[in-house]
Amino acid sequence: MEAQKERVFIFDTTLRDGEQSPGASMNPDEKLRVARQLERMGVDVIEAGFPVASDGDFASVRQIALEVRGCQIAALARANAADIDRAWEAVAGAANPRIHTFISSSDIHLQYQLRKSREQVLQEAVAAVAHARRYTENVEFSPMDATRSDRGYLCQMVEAVIAAGATTVNIPDTVGYAIPEEFGGLIALLISRVPNIGKAIISVHCHNDLGLATANALAAVKNGARQVECTINGIGERAGNSAMEEIVMALKTRKDLFGLTAGIKSEYIHQSSRLLTQITGIPVQPNKAIVGANAFAHESGIHQDGLIKEKITYEIMTPQSVGISDTHIVLGKHSGRHAVSHRLKEMGYDLTDEVLKQVYVRLMELADVKKEIFDEDLEAIVYEETSRHEEKYRLLYLNVVSGNVAVPTATMQMEVDGQMVQEAGFGVGPVDATFAAIRKITNTNYPLLKFAVNAITGGTDAQGEVTVQLKFDGRSAVGRGAHPDILVASAKAYINALNRLVWLSTDIKKVKVA
Repeated sequence: MEAQKERVFIFDTTLRDGEQSPGASMNPDEKLRVARQLERMGVDVIEAGFPVASDGDFASVRQIALEVRGCQIAALARANAADIDRAWEAVAGAANPRIHTFISSSDIHLQYQLRKSREQVLQEAVAAVAHARRYTENVEFSPMDATRSDRGYLCQMVEAVIAAGATTVNIPDTVGYAIPEEFGGLIALLISRVPNIGKAIISVHCHNDLGLATANALAAVKNGARQVECTINGIGERAGNSAMEEIVMALKTRKDLFGLTAGIKSEYIHQSSRLLTQITGIPVQPNKAIVGANAFAHESGIHQDGLIKEKITYEIMTPQSVGISDTHIVLGKHSGRHAVSHRLKEMGYDLTDEVLKQVYVRLMELADVKKEIFDEDLEAIVYEETSRHEEKYRLLYLNVVSGNVAVPTATMQMEVDGQMVQEAGFGVGPVDATFAAIRKITNTNYPLLKFAVNAITGGTDAQGEVTVQLKFDGRSAVGRGAHPDILVASAKAYINALNRLVWLSTDIKKVKVA
């Protein structure tokens, strides 16, 4: 037992309790895939299912027992001979099989569910453990609803089942009722009051009804529990279970506090989370600890600045430690100029302070209408700002009315040589009307050689990127514009092309003079 004091065993019940989460049912092939992934991670025990529940569950548990050889395979059984016999039949072929049997210990369950006395239930618990011991020495017992049980009776039951041969005693917070200080105290109480407690490993199984499953499990570990029953992504009955990734990374990150290790290869955590999501279709909330999409994403300018200087300022673990390639700095309205400059340099742009200032202003304008700024958005802004020459024309305002019963009309304000000019244009469609308004204001009518629209990124809030090519005096100029409103992007592209034509014509004159 001395070596075990430094080790916390991870008992994964994704395939049993996790599958009881509404909508999380898996077929045998999917269960086997998850089991092999758990084996790859280094899980100590896989609770593969509840064999007596159905023929399909039995077959799945037996298949896992036969094919997954790198960890213990447990089967759940109620405290009766028929369940235990069926469980053993399912796991007998495992390299290291375990029978996990249980019965309620709270007066609430005894009175309203089992309708039995404490004495009857105690006898059944002892008999179940003794029966399981006929098959294997690896027997686990759980007094269900332990946290709402009379403490004296719970101690009596734990002592009795250990005497009958249980080598692991699991203390479940079945309905997620406990508070961390209370639950840690319960484990400490059992260790101090049960004389033979040293002959078994104390395990805990916490539910998340009050959002405290992981906190309760860690409080138990701090007070002497050395096995935690948990699931990938925390899935399970009702609000779920302790999340395996949270338990593992808490022990790893705060080894200074716990002084304990778990044998999990944490770099497989993210991969395992994604696999389960793909199989069950149950998404992980973005702000979920460790495996959520935002777990290593940073938008706050203050945080981004700190991370760029030294990652430990705002990350207590590396994304690589859980199998994520790198930190994701999200460019948005909370980003600082330092983060934008850093990202641009990573993308290969080395901008002057003046251009960077303009890019940042444009980025903030875009962030007001778009949730997340992608690299492609940033590149479009950089292109517009770095391709600017002295601008003769600038868009100030655009309003377009269109539809199947309205004449497409564009009302526009532009700055021409520093003076504001306003006009309206009509057309066969909203883009045509917009271009008509521009032609009126600029007193130009150059042939339009090309008009193309592309979405810069995915999603309905993606920026549209418009390319316009105009021809004048034997030369052509290409203009580009990007904006979430495709009509604004079209206007910007047309105006950009006009400005480039002005610059080109000026450049030609200079060459001729020289």
